[in-house]
Amino acid sequence: MTSNGGAVAPGKSERIELPQPNGKWQSINVTIVLLTRSGCAACLTARTTLARICADVNLEFTETDVDDAARSGDKTLRAEYGDRLPVVLLDDVEHSYWEVDEPRLRDDLARRQGRK
Repeated sequence: MTSNGGAVAPGKSERIELPQPNGKWQSINVTIVLLTRSGCAACLTARTTLARICADVNLEFTETDVDDAARSGDKTLRAEYGDRLPVVLLDDVEHSYWEVDEPRLRDDLARRQGRK
């Protein structure tokens, strides 16, 4: 997990090599961002869940505190997502909010890996 309490530019994708059932490796780009806020208990739970999922599929995610981002000049994240934190962005698109939708996220990551 990569944690950045300040502004993070969603969109920085990570290229990873993943083993496939046929023994070959597939390269994919994926960006996972967890939007949080200090003192948010649901955000702590989401961080733990997301860290476990990402570890299972050999990915990292970036965490951005929307209030820190706003103080640094980027108020767009807080304005857009601040009322439903935590929010998971997958490839810069809102994937889930208030909690990590684990079955859906695992399914979407598997699809990107060509396993579904």
